[in-house]
Amino acid sequence: MQQDLRIGEMASRTGRSIHTIRWYEQQGLIPGVIRDRSGRRVYSEYHVGWLDLMERLRCTGMSIRQMREYTALAKQGAAALRQRRALLAGHQVRVRQNITRWTEALALIDAKVEFYDEWMENGARPAVEPHRRVKNTRKTAV
Repeated sequence: MQQDLRIGEMASRTGRSIHTIRWYEQQGLIPGVIRDRSGRRVYSEYHVGWLDLMERLRCTGMSIRQMREYTALAKQGAAALRQRRALLAGHQVRVRQNITRWTEALALIDAKVEFYDEWMENGARPAVEPHRRVKNTRKTAV
């Protein structure tokens, strides 16, 4: 049995504001929202999961255009499985690359914090600069 959710209940369930939910819907990113006889939006558990997916795609850097494309493909059902998978697989590669870049950046930030901690603790500037403490795993063109 599917439970109908009003927008306030949807907001409570998802931790998103009513404004945010409406924005996602206006962008065409929440498919299949119906309205009751009074014109109020009616959501379901499907929409709770869908909104979570859209927010995760957005926070991992997927463009709104790509999110719209994915949503349009999802509306096509099984006929668009290959295209949906390809779109997500491409995004997956970009997310993994970003994780690598962010991990490298965080290592340098960590080294810089340690550098300042050592400097404050000893009262003298450490001899080794933070960028020399971190191994750069990125390959650069020569």
